[in-house]
Amino acid sequence: MTDPLTVSVLGTGIMGAAMARSIARAGHTVRAWNRTRAKAEPLAADGAHIVDTPAEAVRDADVVLTMLYDGPAVLEVMREAAPALRPGTVWAQSTTAGLDSVTVLAGFAREHGLVFYDAPVLGTREPAEAGQLTVLAAGPTEGRDTVTPVFDAVGARTMWIGEDGSGAGATRLKLVTNSWILAVTAAGGEVLALARGLGVDPDRFFDLVGGGPLDMGYLRAKAELILGDRLTPPSFAVATAEKDARLIVRAGQVNGVRLDVAAATAERLRRAAAQGHADEDMAAAYFASFDDSPRS
Repeated sequence: MTDPLTVSVLGTGIMGAAMARSIARAGHTVRAWNRTRAKAEPLAADGAHIVDTPAEAVRDADVVLTMLYDGPAVLEVMREAAPALRPGTVWAQSTTAGLDSVTVLAGFAREHGLVFYDAPVLGTREPAEAGQLTVLAAGPTEGRDTVTPVFDAVGARTMWIGEDGSGAGATRLKLVTNSWILAVTAAGGEVLALARGLGVDPDRFFDLVGGGPLDMGYLRAKAELILGDRLTPPSFAVATAEKDARLIVRAGQVNGVRLDVAAATAERLRRAAAQGHADEDMAAAYFASFDDSPRS
């Protein structure tokens, strides 16, 4: 059993709140902050201390964990926290951010003497609540004794990518992985939409591919959300998925790779959001196949 740490969790949305609960459950002191305080308040029942400002959250913290919407949001919040940041504090940056943002955030860490870890996570609401995420991490060996107990609290596995968080090695792998997740989700929605349009029972499709190389548990899980009209609460919301899809497209562009599927997926997600599905599970991209956004 490691000595308890004081961990600042900045951002208590779907993932941040679940991670804060896991960290508190592991016996660490958690200070939780969210721009909308009401979203953080339920964490008090799990033993977290709810604070009003990022600076209050990070004061004398051993580890700062950021889980916000995107890179610019992280930078804004860390600038608010800056007056209370202590040199040598470990910063686990778990927001899915673009490659450019990781460079900027790593620069902020250097300016303030922070030990920076590029540490996005793989998983959605349920594994986050269970402390069963996969942590993708890149950062120096000398700070790992401090950050590892936090990673162990939120995840079942930590995959170390390298020793330089500023190189965004962990974020690169996360974007590659998310490109596959988003492609499967978009394709699965189109399969169900086409089945609807052609008058084909979706169960016939699943019976046909069942048990073979074309079958996939993740496809079935997302299809069940659509067919069962169980798109809320989301595991991964449409609006956030669109943001990630655009980060993937951008990463490809700046590295000479054209990603047609990711670009099309971003557009499907945008249409679904415009139809009123922004806060539903990303499987709701299904509705982008229809002008009238029918329920399944």
